[in-house]
Amino acid sequence: MDTIETIRYAPPAFGAQAEPLAQRGFVGRVLVVLRSLARQINRMLERRRGRLALLEMTDEQLKDIGISRCDAHREGIRSFWE
Repeated sequence: MDTIETIRYAPPAFGAQAEPLAQRGFVGRVLVVLRSLARQINRMLERRRGRLALLEMTDEQLKDIGISRCDAHREGIRSFWE
């Protein structure tokens, strides 16, 4: 493992400020909810990948970022939804 990507750029959603939610039709509101759910799932999976990366780090790498092996293990075994 060479690097860990921790900063992600999320471009604004297409038409995010186009019209208030109350003025959208039923399908528009459902799409907003589904997109929001997809973003939340993506964040949870990304968090899980980061935690798994902590478990794969060597002691020297953990020392560089100021985390002990015990802390990395404790964080790595947490559930993805936490």
